[in-house]
Amino acid sequence: MVWEVLRTALDRKAESLGRPVLDVLDTGGGTGNFAVPVASLGHRVTVVDPSPDALFALERRAAEAGVTGQVRAIQGDTSTLAQQVEPASMDAVLCHGVLEVVDDPAESLRELTAVLRDGGLVSLLAANRNGAVLARALSGHFAEARATLSGVEKPDSRRFTSDELDALARGAGLRVRSVHGVRIFADLVPGVLVDTEPGAHDALLALEQAASADPSFHAVATQLHVLAELG
Repeated sequence: MVWEVLRTALDRKAESLGRPVLDVLDTGGGTGNFAVPVASLGHRVTVVDPSPDALFALERRAAEAGVTGQVRAIQGDTSTLAQQVEPASMDAVLCHGVLEVVDDPAESLRELTAVLRDGGLVSLLAANRNGAVLARALSGHFAEARATLSGVEKPDSRRFTSDELDALARGAGLRVRSVHGVRIFADLVPGVLVDTEPGAHDALLALEQAASADPSFHAVATQLHVLAELG
């Protein structure tokens, strides 16, 4: 679902700019789950990740997909981004699963927007605190659920509400265009039901897609996907 929203946004951005190839930064992109599909659309992708092993896997995956020339791998993180990527050089930035683990989410998001051209896109995917509370409560871990609800979590397992992500985006000079809930039902439905019931997987996916843009369901989603624009 994240991919469908992202692909549509990239297509529209390329059309509005009047050129088919965009410059895309994938921070924390690791092994290329998004970078390689984006490159397969014809775009140039720079992946910044602190793990050399992940970047090695990225290069192998890019080679297998035939997009080696469109993917550049850089070892680093948001704190070193200014020294590795030119300011105002990117049309889009992917920030998926990064704000949960950085020391300062607000500063990291500002570092990311600094490399964007005016009107550039930001795809922000982050863990949802309310969804984590519900999941812990339903699994019987009530003390953990209460700690998560109060925000008492380890720095490397930070979670956010929709309002907090909106405030972070606005603080970085971004305008939020859309918010989608990700895995609203999937993590609550018994896996055996999806695996054994004929047609259940496709039906569940259709349900997820139908509910993803409805704010009423965002509170229980496992993740929140924010699409924003600079300027």
